[in-house]
Amino acid sequence: MKTFQVNILAASHAFYSGKCESLIVPTPQGQYGILAGHSNTISAIVPGIMTYRMPGGAVQIAAVSSGLVKIENNEVLLLVDSAERPEDIDANRARNAADAAKEALLQRQSLREYHTAQTTLARAIARLRVKGISEQ
Repeated sequence: MKTFQVNILAASHAFYSGKCESLIVPTPQGQYGILAGHSNTISAIVPGIMTYRMPGGAVQIAAVSSGLVKIENNEVLLLVDSAERPEDIDANRARNAADAAKEALLQRQSLREYHTAQTTLARAIARLRVKGISEQ
């Protein structure tokens, strides 16, 4: 299978840099698949599950938060606030974050606080899903 260069950068660290056969990222319109030779584009990333396959390897999964993806000349740059492999996710912490975000959504608050709580909840749910998938 043909490959393309991908650089996945989280705010605090470089998550992955190298060749990739396929990459699927969560966007506002749904899951967005990228293969070698993809047309140039830029898209927003929403909290969710990202999957990618390195050359000759198995499909890898990770939880990502909001950000953006830029595809240009067979190179992909993915910039996100956070990207976590299943083994890096603390399930109890993610559950507590989800519970706190659900409680915050029920409180009277500004529109900004409401959207922040929604994003926090979406990230916590994605982390729990990634952790659950890896334990199966």
